[in-house]
Amino acid sequence: MSFLAENWPVLRDAFLTTLSLALLSGLFSLLLGTVLVAMRVSPVAPLRGLATFYVEVFRNTPLTVVFFFLVFGIVQIDLSFPSRFIAAVSALSLYTSAFVAEALRSGINAVPPGQAEAARALGLDFGQTLRQVVLPQAFRTVVPPLGNVWIALAKNTSIAAGFAVSDLTAALTRLSNANADELALVFAAIVVGYLVITLPSAALFRLLERRVAIVR
Repeated sequence: MSFLAENWPVLRDAFLTTLSLALLSGLFSLLLGTVLVAMRVSPVAPLRGLATFYVEVFRNTPLTVVFFFLVFGIVQIDLSFPSRFIAAVSALSLYTSAFVAEALRSGINAVPPGQAEAARALGLDFGQTLRQVVLPQAFRTVVPPLGNVWIALAKNTSIAAGFAVSDLTAALTRLSNANADELALVFAAIVVGYLVITLPSAALFRLLERRVAIVR
């Protein structure tokens, strides 16, 4: 226990960094994913094509490659992020938004077509129909898939450690190298850190799923 007490500041800061990465990336990917799915179901063909291209590219590109491009690639065209943390949030958000968009698209496809037809009959345009009728129902349908996407995102933050972001995985490497005789305790502390994020998140999404199921 003295080992944990001595290294508590490192573990605490690493946990907060991981949590911040997950929360910020989750928020931005949800916002971007919603915009993408609106484009994918839009009646405007160029918007549909652009969104489809984005989703297919990011869904089929390894996250490490996205990180590498945003950290090292854009430097070649005289662009850079203010910090590695912001670059990590951007990489995670761009990557995860493609999966959010696909989850939401499956929810939109589950909404009965008559709902949109009735909205149009009442005089609502495409944007109003999407915002007021289709998307609210779609979000209720895809709570479990979005929960899975969020948990995957929380675990994917570990890739940031390879790009000089001091998260839990970076702390694992640092503490393991400095305390070879305490490897089991180091691994246990890092695993607990991730579980503190993912297990309550899973429980929250299950609760949310039950609540929206009652509403429906």
